[in-house]
Amino acid sequence: MLLITTLSGCTTLDYYSQAVSGHLSLMMSTQPVVQLLNAPSTPEALQHKLNVANNAREFAADQLALPVGDAFSGYAELGRPWVVVNLVAAPEFSLQPHRWCYPVVGCQAYRGYYQLEQAKREQQTFSARGYDTFIGGVTAYSTLGWFDDPLHTGFTDLADDRMVALMFHELAHRVVYISDDTAFNESFATAVELEGLRLWLNERDDQEGFRDALVRLRQRNQTLSLVEATSARLEALYKQRETLPRAELRQKKSRIFETLGDDYQTLSADWDQTGPLGENPTALNNAHLALFSQYNQHVPAFRQLLREHDGDFRAFYAAVERLSAQSPQSRQKALARLGQHFHENL
Repeated sequence: MLLITTLSGCTTLDYYSQAVSGHLSLMMSTQPVVQLLNAPSTPEALQHKLNVANNAREFAADQLALPVGDAFSGYAELGRPWVVVNLVAAPEFSLQPHRWCYPVVGCQAYRGYYQLEQAKREQQTFSARGYDTFIGGVTAYSTLGWFDDPLHTGFTDLADDRMVALMFHELAHRVVYISDDTAFNESFATAVELEGLRLWLNERDDQEGFRDALVRLRQRNQTLSLVEATSARLEALYKQRETLPRAELRQKKSRIFETLGDDYQTLSADWDQTGPLGENPTALNNAHLALFSQYNQHVPAFRQLLREHDGDFRAFYAAVERLSAQSPQSRQKALARLGQHFHENL
């Protein structure tokens, strides 16, 4: 996810102040990875993670043609599993999330905070207006190359393959970024993450890691199908918001989410890890579905586009650049067509 730290523009000085101070605090607490690797006092487990991360940086540059630069050459201890928390808010009878607007990068469907209490205060203002909301911890974010993004405990607390995948995801944001199109940006980065991890594990003949990655991908796809079916039912219901009484809308909405929770629990009952919708599906609301869809809806399309360029990442990125220059309507049609081709070729 992205946290924009430019101080000017569309929202309050208080928000930008916490964003700038939070990011600067993170950067100032960073130590060079090389220094830590050479220090006898560095714990063996951390040395292992930093070595894996260095190998992943080289792989990203050489095999995935990602613009690594000096990203992930520093390391910071966070003392917590997330670097920021993101607030998402959606109207009571809509799956279109509220959008916060920023200079340079446009509008986003979430807002990041370094302090949980600040996110909760903003959440309360939306809840008071009848919005569905949720706050989620964010393991990492990209500054789109404006800064040398560091490694931190949000990365190194993950299993090796998941840490590497997250690095690929965040580096992908440096390649292409469209203002006002979260779904495009995040789906593209997720596709690079998935295909990059597949190559990384294949090169290391890590069959177990590859099987685990395939399991997570299958779970993500199954969850996305469930979310899409639920979203279609909700969209049909919300089209009646001008004609149905509010009480009836709420009752029907509640039943749809209850069904989603039940279906998700059935789906994930034999999974060995927490699924993409978390541990408490009974608490799901419009905000959860809106963000989950944005992160996943175009992933098959981008994977198909990479296939059509025979796995050549440079050619793939050039094609994505061309796609990003199209009008939103043309872009959506092209992505829908690519996604259909991907599923037809499974």
